[in-house]
Amino acid sequence: MPRIVLEHVTKRFEKFVAVQDLDLVIEDRGFVTLLGPSGCGKTTTLRMIAGLETPTSGRITIDGEPVFDSEKGINVPPSKRDIGFLFQNYALWPHMTVYQNIAFGLEMLKWDKARIKQRVDELLALLKIEPFVARYPAELSGGQQQRVAIARTLAPSPRVLFMDEPLSNLDAKLRQEMRTELKRLHSDTNSTFVYVTHDQLEAMTLSTRVSLMDTGVLQQYAPPLEIYNRPANLFVASFVGNPTMNFLPAQVKRVDGACVELSLMGYHALFRSSETPEGLGAEAVVGVRPEFLPIREQGVLEARIYSTLPAGMETTVKAQCGDTMLTSVIFGSVDYPVDAAVRMDVTGESIVLFDKASGKRVSVGKLEI
Repeated sequence: MPRIVLEHVTKRFEKFVAVQDLDLVIEDRGFVTLLGPSGCGKTTTLRMIAGLETPTSGRITIDGEPVFDSEKGINVPPSKRDIGFLFQNYALWPHMTVYQNIAFGLEMLKWDKARIKQRVDELLALLKIEPFVARYPAELSGGQQQRVAIARTLAPSPRVLFMDEPLSNLDAKLRQEMRTELKRLHSDTNSTFVYVTHDQLEAMTLSTRVSLMDTGVLQQYAPPLEIYNRPANLFVASFVGNPTMNFLPAQVKRVDGACVELSLMGYHALFRSSETPEGLGAEAVVGVRPEFLPIREQGVLEARIYSTLPAGMETTVKAQCGDTMLTSVIFGSVDYPVDAAVRMDVTGESIVLFDKASGKRVSVGKLEI
């Protein structure tokens, strides 16, 4: 199976730079998600790897073979790259049955009928769509259509499967079910998956690695939990996580090795870590995930309830602490009256310290107030 390498890949549309100097390595059998807001360059990146878009400059190799090289004039067409592409709208033939849709590509490749039937039967079983083999797309639900589209894409056994927001047309319940199916499918097929989405929950739950982009520039490329716990900068920290991270402006009073003395929200605080905060200026931002702000009777922060949003398994609480609005997530169903006085703690050793001027993470540790 292939390893995909992008080296200094740039794509310009006249004066607009869609992707800028991108270096990316997608390992064999990985499930890599290209994540970011609309217009960040993730779909353009996917299309350049697939050969549907021509880079302005750079080099792309699949399994050690160059498929694009601007200096050497190499640009292998999509049909020769041995990839499968699953589009957002599934693009099934409406006049063909499920069997015919899956078999169509294999017929174009001149496979014999016995081999086609064997391969289609394998995919019908893998994706649990045998009962629908004689139906037409209009007779299928959205989730069933998506499974047929995946089967058709997998039929010729492509080395890489590209997916461009394939779940965006499904309702919330079906999206959850299909996320489970896609993760299982990745395990069963041992294929390399490259997946585009703007939904950070999909990226967190599906991926082996996430490539988070903004305005054409790669912000961080790492496993999902590393991006969540050790975001490279303020953009990454704000984009990943729901509810979003709390950002507390702070003044740096003194730095003593890995210990930083801070003033934040009117409190004196110490930030302790095992790593020296390189690049920390006079002003900082302390990033605290909502789950690290529990409401406790003996908590160090005085706050007043702004709103409470119970959701069954967990409750999101907004509370005003001085001039700062804090978000806390509490396990279980609880409710607080509006304007009720509460106390909050800062817990855990995954508090993130950012330099305010550069926006970069300088350390991860614990906060003592």
